[in-house]
Amino acid sequence: MSRTTLYNRHEALERAIALFWHKGFHATSLKDIEQALDMRPGSIYAAFGSKDGLFQEALEYYAQSSLTELERILANHESPLMGLAAFMRQLGGIRDKDLPSRACMLVKSLLELGAREQLALDKVEKLLAGMEVRFGECFAEAQRLGEMDDTLDATRLARRLQAEVMGLRAFAQRDVKSQAVHELAEDMATSIESLRNDALANSNQSEG
Repeated sequence: MSRTTLYNRHEALERAIALFWHKGFHATSLKDIEQALDMRPGSIYAAFGSKDGLFQEALEYYAQSSLTELERILANHESPLMGLAAFMRQLGGIRDKDLPSRACMLVKSLLELGAREQLALDKVEKLLAGMEVRFGECFAEAQRLGEMDDTLDATRLARRLQAEVMGLRAFAQRDVKSQAVHELAEDMATSIESLRNDALANSNQSEG
């Protein structure tokens, strides 16, 4: 695939994300897709196979973008826990951004899709599970580095963090001030940092 073709596909997927994120899968018509992507029906089917195929690829592109942003933040912090805390603080600014929706596109899709869209629903489940696994890897790495109590369940912490991310984004969808979202994100970030502080305090006591 040429660079130009790849760029055009990425641009099309970004437009599709904005459309599906705003309207949802069911409410999005083929005419909506034609207008948003500026493509004829034949070109859409040739490129993505179907509306469902476009939707699934848009979901994957959206999830990969979110994961890339998480990795960027983690790379800027030597501590996995500090990286996760920074990720939550950044998420606190979600109301400051111009987005089609502040709720997570994956979660919105999870709640909307039914048995008729089982393949897309399976895709959503897989992508959410992938993010949860990455969170778990961060907590496990923190344990390996000795900055978190190794008796804690990294998988359970990962699930809690994903639930907090989902909840924060859902809360931001309400008619609330940005400051309220920032404050909640700060509380969540501080909770993550406390895992490190507790471990360091226990280590100092042991050495003493």
